[in-house]
Amino acid sequence: MATVTSTRPYHIIIFGASGFTGQFVVEEVARSAFEGPSGSLKWALAGRSRHRLEGVLNQAAETLRKPELRTEVEIIVADVSQADSLAIMCQQGLVVLNCVGPYRFYGEPVVKACIENGAHCVDICGEPQFLERMQLEYHSRAMDSGVYVIGSCGFDSIPADMGILYTKNQFKGTLTAVESFLTIHTGPEGGCAHDGTWQSAIYGFADSGSLRKLRKKFGHQPLPVVGATVKKRGSLFFSKEIDQYAIPFMGSDPSVVRRSQRFLYEGHQELPVQYSAYVGVGGVWSLIKMFCGGLLFWFLGKFGLGKKLLITVYSSSLLCQMEGTSFSLTFFGEGYAEGLDPSQGRPNARICTQIHGAEPGYVATPVAMVQAAITVLNEPQFLPIKGGVYSPGAAFARTTLIDRLNRHGLVGLDLNSFFFVSNIEIGNMFTLPSGGLGSIFTILLIPIQSFQIYMKCHGVQANRVLSDTQTPYHHLTLVPPALRIYCLTR
Repeated sequence: MATVTSTRPYHIIIFGASGFTGQFVVEEVARSAFEGPSGSLKWALAGRSRHRLEGVLNQAAETLRKPELRTEVEIIVADVSQADSLAIMCQQGLVVLNCVGPYRFYGEPVVKACIENGAHCVDICGEPQFLERMQLEYHSRAMDSGVYVIGSCGFDSIPADMGILYTKNQFKGTLTAVESFLTIHTGPEGGCAHDGTWQSAIYGFADSGSLRKLRKKFGHQPLPVVGATVKKRGSLFFSKEIDQYAIPFMGSDPSVVRRSQRFLYEGHQELPVQYSAYVGVGGVWSLIKMFCGGLLFWFLGKFGLGKKLLITVYSSSLLCQMEGTSFSLTFFGEGYAEGLDPSQGRPNARICTQIHGAEPGYVATPVAMVQAAITVLNEPQFLPIKGGVYSPGAAFARTTLIDRLNRHGLVGLDLNSFFFVSNIEIGNMFTLPSGGLGSIFTILLIPIQSFQIYMKCHGVQANRVLSDTQTPYHHLTLVPPALRIYCLTR
């Protein structure tokens, strides 16, 4: 079984580069080539059709105005159904970016080939069944080879997983629980979805029962609950935090975060954080549309013929409107201030952090995937000691991935964080206990557009806000109560 070596011709190989997502990953790698080891990145495209890959390369060269891509970037022909071609591909690269989905059908041969031929593997899978099965079946083999297999390195689930770690690091005390709320802001023609993503959602929903059986095979003991147990919210509720109806998030985020928390608890003795994920669905009209669509999806997804109908009919009508689409992911955490015992009493401190990003599926995802790969290349000393199958939080907890993401447009992790302790004396300035951010807190470093979230976290009700927008420092006066805050804008 081969191990990873640095004598290979390519740092990165993009497998499935001619697919819908793969084309965006190609452009992102081209933009980020200067961030490779020693300031350069040697990379190649891989897939079934040389002709289609040449077309992708030509399109990227034209879009980015980089004609040199046509001659400097090599093409490798490889097919997921041909093990020999995958082996030859993996032997030539340090990191394989696997963009071929649905992963439940096409992902395992790539993972196996990477481990056997000594190439790290990074994917953007949002399918918990595949992610957890790969960990169960291949973790030991990957450790023996020194290969890192890191799944869900796209919108599913880097923002959630790394966001929890960031929130925990910013908390001044013991963070015990976090709720996240995802909000998608779409353009006039709606958001973006593609056939592969749609198929993953259909099969993931239909096969949820097998995930429960799979988890029993791990034999894990339940993670300890630190502090007060957080009660799960209902299947549908109105969220005061985001001012709209919300439902539990059905994607991979809870599964991925749970795996990261277990790794950090068992491997580094870090206390686990309780986590619940929700997504905003809008107002009443959006609720009606979601209910009708969800009912149809639930009914058809239970039957083989229904799944085929959903894939062949509905997926052909999916629109992709990336311009004007963005997302925000807001984390509301609670815990115990420094010096307090989490086993005694209720949590007395709260924190709010927020991530903003562009269109999640095909703009933010390529950025996250490529930066994950570059982190593997540039910071191997900060990854887990041995290889293995890891979640992003487990793999990148000690790296600078968060900083890299901020530099590439996933902003908010280092800007919109607020920390506050109960029993704050409200007046012309904040007076915090010694365990807080300081004895006197007069400058609140948050962007002006996030102030509403601060008020919701802290429970402050403002009847009106007066602001002087002519100066870089906004002097806000809230009435009532009398509270003055200076907000530093970007």
